[in-house]
Amino acid sequence: MPELPEVEVVRRGLESWVCGRGIESAQVHDPRSVRRHVGGPADFEETITGTTITEAVRRGKFLWMPLAGLPENAALVAHLGMSGQLLVEESDAEREKHLKVTLQLEAVSGKPAELRFIDQRIFGGLFLSNLVSTSDGAPGGLGSILTSIPEAAAHIARDVLDPAFDIELFHRRLRARRTGIKRAILDQNLVSGVGNIYADEALWQARMHYARPTDTMRRSDTEHLVQALRAIMTRALDAGGTSFDQLYVNVNGASGYFSRSLNAYGRSGQPCTRCGDGGVASQIRRDAFMGRSSYTCPTCQKVPRNARF
Repeated sequence: MPELPEVEVVRRGLESWVCGRGIESAQVHDPRSVRRHVGGPADFEETITGTTITEAVRRGKFLWMPLAGLPENAALVAHLGMSGQLLVEESDAEREKHLKVTLQLEAVSGKPAELRFIDQRIFGGLFLSNLVSTSDGAPGGLGSILTSIPEAAAHIARDVLDPAFDIELFHRRLRARRTGIKRAILDQNLVSGVGNIYADEALWQARMHYARPTDTMRRSDTEHLVQALRAIMTRALDAGGTSFDQLYVNVNGASGYFSRSLNAYGRSGQPCTRCGDGGVASQIRRDAFMGRSSYTCPTCQKVPRNARF
């Protein structure tokens, strides 16, 4: 499932290719991909036709595009789910096998004419959501100066790359959780944008085991973890995100390459790149975790005595 870096790569592409352009028409090819839109497919098509995309904004894994030309302030929210893609294409380009929604854009020289939503597994979708004021009075997310956020995403916490991220608030809320640190940072209501891959990578970099109790985190520990999360996210962005297959691509259809730089995730049985000499004690370990997996180095990331799994 796309995490913060993958969604940010898509956001930057939308900012370059579609912001400032009008939506001349919309066509829903599969009603399931607009199921979150209250009015249904026909209303979705009618409502967004004639509007203009003003910004491309992201908070955590949530992506939205405010629209000018509607009676009320609203945004087009794109939920990528596990396999959603937003591609910019020429109108005569071959249709993708899993094409779900097509937006015909205002013609601009040198820029493709359509924004297409493709989704193989249909867990994602597009829908309109009214914009509401942010609770802290800061911009809603990266890419915007507006102090508003779609109502559907208002409960989502800020992410570590957001200039308005409050580390003191994060530390207090983290200490109050009384759970394992990985469970905490996967909670999008505490800090957004972190999924299984980047949680494992950041915890490896911070030398913390995933079962470290949150109520034992000192202020310096929290700062160290946030620094690790920011470093991992930034490196992943520089590599274009993490792609294990063709389900994640940017708006131009290109895959990311951060998977080639992973130190923990998916490396079960391989030597730790930090302490490893190939010995058993320094081989990356895989544990079952919340129906998924956690990858740690048993030497660098010791299991705490009061672990909370």
